[in-house]
Amino acid sequence: MNGQSDIHLLIVDDDERIRGLLQKFLMRNGFWVTAARDGDHARRLMAGLEFDLIVLDVMMPGDDGITLTKEFRRKMETPILLLTARGDTADRIAGLEAGADDYLSKPFEPKELLLRINAILRRAPGPSAVASVPKVLQLGPVRYDVERGEMWRGDALVRLTATEAALMRVFAAHPGEAVSRQDLVDDLGRGGKDGGQAQERAVDVQITRLRRKFEADPKQPRFLQTVRGAGYRLAAPTDSNDA
Repeated sequence: MNGQSDIHLLIVDDDERIRGLLQKFLMRNGFWVTAARDGDHARRLMAGLEFDLIVLDVMMPGDDGITLTKEFRRKMETPILLLTARGDTADRIAGLEAGADDYLSKPFEPKELLLRINAILRRAPGPSAVASVPKVLQLGPVRYDVERGEMWRGDALVRLTATEAALMRVFAAHPGEAVSRQDLVDDLGRGGKDGGQAQERAVDVQITRLRRKFEADPKQPRFLQTVRGAGYRLAAPTDSNDA
């Protein structure tokens, strides 16, 4: 048995055949899988169960995947992977702006779905981080605890998606240094068949979402800066006293 047996996935797809195939494939790969036929079914399941990741089809009758992603993201930070038959960049960006952590265009190889799921789970916030000395990055009124991977505004925890948390870990590991878009694509596990330019644009969308969490004016960022021709840089003082 592998450690994935404790990971609970929710598959939401109105196509019974695809839903069944995905469920069987992921269960064979060690996951605990529950399936829902539409948004209402998913809501009922989520009312009584906790999930580690949601695989959500975009094209469904009733509430589509984008609508559901927006709704779920208002309530929780559970990672969301969108499955979409629409492969153009605008639709992918719409999904990411809604709060999805990644997307996969249909048709796809089941192995690629497995790789995407594992990549998202690897970058999801864990219960602890390996660090010997607490270290804090002060982002104006917001504090980022590097050791715990947590962001705080006063006594209130600022909720981060798995992708936002992964981005903060990358920038916190290289404070003051420019990190290229391609390096961010690689660190987030977004490599794949969809093309470098589209992947880098997807990272740009996630950066915009992350800035909204702590920048006073996300359009004129003070801390998470764009470095022309080089990528992005987190310019934040370090407070090693966790004061």
